[in-house]
Amino acid sequence: MSLDETSLADLLRLQAEKDPDGIFARFNGEPITFATLDAQSSSLAAWLRSRGLQSGEHVAVMMRNSVQTLAVVFGLAKAGLAWVPLNAQQRGPGLQYIINHSKPALIVADADLLPTIVESEADHPREGFLVHGEAEGHPHLADVLSSGVSFTEPAPTMDAPFAIMYTSGTTGQPKGVIVSNRMIRLAGEGVSLVAASRAGDVMFVWEPLYHIGGAQLLSLPMTHGVVLAMVDRFSASRFWAQVREYGATHIHYLGGILQILLKQPESPMDRDHTVRIAWGGGCPGDIWEAFQNRFGVQIRECYGMTEASSITTFNDKGIVGSVGNAVPWFTVELLDPEGNPVPQGERGEIVVRTSLPGAIFPGYFDNPSATEKALRNDALYTGDLGTYDAEGNLIFHGRMTDSVRCRGENVSAWEVERVASDHPSVEDCAMIGVAADIGEQDIKLFIKPKTGSSVLPAEISTWLSTRLASYQNPRYIAVVEEFERTPSQRIMKHKLSKRLDDCWDRLAKGS
Repeated sequence: MSLDETSLADLLRLQAEKDPDGIFARFNGEPITFATLDAQSSSLAAWLRSRGLQSGEHVAVMMRNSVQTLAVVFGLAKAGLAWVPLNAQQRGPGLQYIINHSKPALIVADADLLPTIVESEADHPREGFLVHGEAEGHPHLADVLSSGVSFTEPAPTMDAPFAIMYTSGTTGQPKGVIVSNRMIRLAGEGVSLVAASRAGDVMFVWEPLYHIGGAQLLSLPMTHGVVLAMVDRFSASRFWAQVREYGATHIHYLGGILQILLKQPESPMDRDHTVRIAWGGGCPGDIWEAFQNRFGVQIRECYGMTEASSITTFNDKGIVGSVGNAVPWFTVELLDPEGNPVPQGERGEIVVRTSLPGAIFPGYFDNPSATEKALRNDALYTGDLGTYDAEGNLIFHGRMTDSVRCRGENVSAWEVERVASDHPSVEDCAMIGVAADIGEQDIKLFIKPKTGSSVLPAEISTWLSTRLASYQNPRYIAVVEEFERTPSQRIMKHKLSKRLDDCWDRLAKGS
């Protein structure tokens, strides 16, 4: 397997020369052509350089999906600046950590998100803020993108950093995955394999660009003739109407998206669309065929990690419950704790190797210990569990370590517990995952109050909501007198109750 050496920035430039009026994407119906995106991103790259930002420096971006967000991402790529996407739902200590750790020279943000950044008390970037929208005292993104200034510097090399994407830590702080230009190109090639894309396809994009689920699509309009149909957010009630409006051929799913769509009232419109493929990760086996039968689409499941160019395996055989087989540039082994292959049918850690140098990330930014743990013996040790069936199809069994998969996001227990323990009435706490009505898991938080303090779960939940992203905020809160602990005083989480009827429920009526 080989990949041409054309970076994302050069792909856009060449396509703008070849087909200037061609459509890269439509955002809420508003088209953006290759020529417009090329011109706007060049104007931004030139402005960044005029401010003294040099190749290799970092720029954090806290923006929701928009036409302008696309221009920002490509402008950073042209200038050789590493894009640090910030989850627009993030806040408080979690946001502060990522900004301070990544050390951005500049932050680009939606105007209404500026207060969230300021309230996090993160370090102020050297070059301040570039703002999308109205905000006094800061340069405006709209003025920069419309300046018409050209940018002619050569694009960065394929091994140069394209982004630093922070993934939730499983037992500690979030880790910044260094994503190269080559990796983001391979991510697009992987998506094309999973989705069986062809020229003229329209991919419906609800996922944010600050997530690899959105970012991995950026090359497809240039390399595979795909048009991106982007919307500002996922809406179950409007989903199929939007899909029909844009003539989408593909929909992407994460977390509980498929279950949510299945729970909508049945309608004659369920098959009144042009979608032929739903692709993504996390489709439970028990709804796989129900979804296909109701909506008349093919489910194509995949598995991957940001650290391995997003896509590692894909299922093109329709084997229900499987994530399929490795893409051409990877091989997958399942190893026991001693590093030996496990027998067929037994669980082992998913370990990824590549025949294409640069397909696996070079490491985590400024985190040598985490890098050393993940990259060993010329392979990526994923921390995920899998089995192989008798035909050699991979079955995914989740994370080995202490995190919960909630609404398409990995939620670190360490992150949630660290914030909850700051509450003045909390002595200690522990987070686990429990069965969810929709999606992979819901979060249950156990709280031991300080002596002499009383804890009201509803009050704790409100307090947490101002300090955690919405997907991190526990649905269930249980108050306990004491935790069972190991001799080293670690909480024995496996002994915590996974019941849903012995705790406060944020979504219950009257809560």
